[in-house]
Amino acid sequence: MQNTQILSTPPPAPAQAPSFGPAQPSAQGGKAPAGRALVFDACQLGVVLRAVLFVEAVVGVGTMFGAETFYQWLANVALITGGALPATLAWLGTACSMKTMLQRLGTAHQYTAGVLLGALAGAYACAMLKLAGVAPGTSPWLASAASGALLAAMLVAALVLRARGRTPAATTARLTELQSRIRPHFLFNTLNSAIALVREEPAKAESLLEDLSDLFRHALVEQGESVTLAEEITLAKRYLAIEEVRFGHRLQVQWNLDPRTDAARLPPLLLQPLVENAVKHGVELSPRGGKLRVLTELRGSRVVVRITNTLPPSHIKTEGMSRGHGIALANVRARLALLHDVQGEFTAGVQDGLYQVRITLPVEGTMRRALKAEQTLAARKAQRKPRRPAPRPTSKSPAP
Repeated sequence: MQNTQILSTPPPAPAQAPSFGPAQPSAQGGKAPAGRALVFDACQLGVVLRAVLFVEAVVGVGTMFGAETFYQWLANVALITGGALPATLAWLGTACSMKTMLQRLGTAHQYTAGVLLGALAGAYACAMLKLAGVAPGTSPWLASAASGALLAAMLVAALVLRARGRTPAATTARLTELQSRIRPHFLFNTLNSAIALVREEPAKAESLLEDLSDLFRHALVEQGESVTLAEEITLAKRYLAIEEVRFGHRLQVQWNLDPRTDAARLPPLLLQPLVENAVKHGVELSPRGGKLRVLTELRGSRVVVRITNTLPPSHIKTEGMSRGHGIALANVRARLALLHDVQGEFTAGVQDGLYQVRITLPVEGTMRRALKAEQTLAARKAQRKPRRPAPRPTSKSPAP
């Protein structure tokens, strides 16, 4: 075998100081060093939307105190929004542009930086209203800065609470997948298949045990907050390779993969349980077996992943498995929302007699730059490609 340590895991990492923010990937690939976590990430679209709505809600409630009529309140909201909205966007833009630098700071310093940026944003809002000539005679610089700092502190606290929500979901998912790996009947069937192949096809039995060891290794090793789509596809292929030995011709798998989507990020151990559900509910229950298709494609600035499987005959009862299937799908949906917020989409249901799971991922960071570089290179090659001259028409003399 290529790796004799079947259930070996890397040595445990040194103890790190606890952090209130979400765990970040390791330092590989240009990531932040281990032990440093970003308390608040202002670059996500969902964070921007929530911050703007929160500030507008505070402005709307605050202006109620000085308004006697609805129209006066509406005018006051529009007036203060003219300063509060640009200041909020300035705070978000500055925090996003300073993301790398903030991630190098400790947790307490990140809190302080967020509050100080909020104070500056409050003063900026006061300056905008002063320049527009709508601020009172004595501009409330101190009150504006204090309001900005307070709103920033509340936003940072809300983001931290949201980040803490990732930990229980990720832990629950990891325990669920670990239990799935060591299901007695799955392990029993896999080992029985390997025993049956040892004498007749030893190389195939060796490959089967290697795939099984990789499944255990991925379940036992900590992988961080996210992995690439290519890594998840590789894990799903290993699982299906085991099941293909078990089901034989009853399981037909089709892969339609776009290599441009390999760098997309998603939570670890996300695709494998979906593929497992497809086999369990679509192939295992059907006497004739079934078909499973995995497709990845790039659509503009979105990566789409589809997992489609055939359904068993309608007369076969599946009530006992519906509950576990729903829990697995809810877990996948929650983990995807925690990582990509409103930019990630997850749908599942029956379409045209087939069960389809559809995942939409955003194109971010390194992947976006790689795609732009690929498009630029393709455009340059197209420009350099010499054009073939059109063939000259040949005049044929009439036959004698």
